[in-house]
Amino acid sequence: MQATKPTHVRYLILLMLFLVTTINYADRATIAIAGSSLQKDLGIDAVTLGYIFSAFGWAYVAGQIPGGWLLDRFGSKKVYALSIFTWSLFTVLQGYVGEFGMSTAIVALFMLRFLVGLAEAPSFPGNARIVAAWFPTAERGTASAIFNSAQYFATVLFAPLMGWIVYTFGWQHVFVVMGGIGVVFSLIWLKVIHSPRQHPMINEAEFKHIADNGGLVDMDQDKSNGNGKRADGPKWDYVRQLLTNRMMLGVYLGQYCINGITYFFLTWFPVYLVQERGMTILKAGFIASLPAICGFIGGVLGGIISDYLLRKGRSLTFARKAPIIGGLLLSTTIVACNYVDVEWMVVGFMALAFFGKGVGALGWAVVSDTSPKQIAGLSGGLFNMFGNIASITTPIVIGYIISSTGSFKWALVFVGCNALVAVFSYLVIVGPIKRVVLQEPPVSGPETNNKLSQAHS
Repeated sequence: MQATKPTHVRYLILLMLFLVTTINYADRATIAIAGSSLQKDLGIDAVTLGYIFSAFGWAYVAGQIPGGWLLDRFGSKKVYALSIFTWSLFTVLQGYVGEFGMSTAIVALFMLRFLVGLAEAPSFPGNARIVAAWFPTAERGTASAIFNSAQYFATVLFAPLMGWIVYTFGWQHVFVVMGGIGVVFSLIWLKVIHSPRQHPMINEAEFKHIADNGGLVDMDQDKSNGNGKRADGPKWDYVRQLLTNRMMLGVYLGQYCINGITYFFLTWFPVYLVQERGMTILKAGFIASLPAICGFIGGVLGGIISDYLLRKGRSLTFARKAPIIGGLLLSTTIVACNYVDVEWMVVGFMALAFFGKGVGALGWAVVSDTSPKQIAGLSGGLFNMFGNIASITTPIVIGYIISSTGSFKWALVFVGCNALVAVFSYLVIVGPIKRVVLQEPPVSGPETNNKLSQAHS
């Protein structure tokens, strides 16, 4: 390592996080793009489709704590690589459910969506761990916003492509193509990703810059160095401490509501365009990419604004909360779609809502700011578990709303209410944003008071 001009390997790492999250969200969205064609081919109703949409969420939520534990136990690189490979394989297999009879196909599709969710569980806690290791505190908001904004980029890049594949070749092919891309990427991941101390391309100047400014550079070192088996994984008392912390509970509730908005766009939005607004699936694929472009811009902008406020001397609390609250208030404009008939205005309000949601989606930056070093993966897993309960509830609730009312009007009101509850959570419940410092569980004397202390990161 030569200590001349700092290298910028952390930006290569960020590019990898961005690309893997793009593939991650594209694989989640395959079912939404294929949704209308699937409904026709397999003869399923809105409620059944809602349950199939939610299958991913059940497993994704259930896998968060085990996924976070695996990351803390074995490190980000290996666990994440296995995750990418397996979810991509299960995506490919969804393309073959049509070979079965109708009822078997529905069960097979549900099970494969479930397995995709389980395999993807370590992805976002892994992203948060890698950002905490590779980025100083004042760069973390932008870095987190960039990998998080890949969810919109996935729609921008792949929704038109997937719409065209479904329109031209049939819904089966969309799963095979998207899954194949992921399998290839898992091999690239193993080549490029390393911890800061072990990366062959980093020099001493960049390492020092990261380490001296809040980067948790040795987070994964205990997994490979040292003889002691200190990496048995986190003590479960730590989880209790997180779950009794008011700030963290407020962050969890906020993320649940933010994901409620996300999962409307990931599941029912293309169906809304086809069934409520009368578009072809080809057109819906292209139209769905427009709000996503705005979400992408908003997502990156939210992180840039937050880090700018930090550099200008504003508190971490203000710098993170201001974009979150402002953005989510803007996303309530989704309800205005109920009051306009002109197509461009519908798309405009959807785009504005998605832009606002993008600006406000800084939850992962907050997790990187607050997670205790000992259990960064598990802390991210807990956060993602609570947030992604919305991936179960949102598709099902919207399915029932459409089934009972015959339209999407109240579904859009439901999505808008999610934004308001998230604003309330960050304004009233969260309080100051600080690094959580865990107390070691008592070795003896169970009467020890395990109060959670906090310190500024």
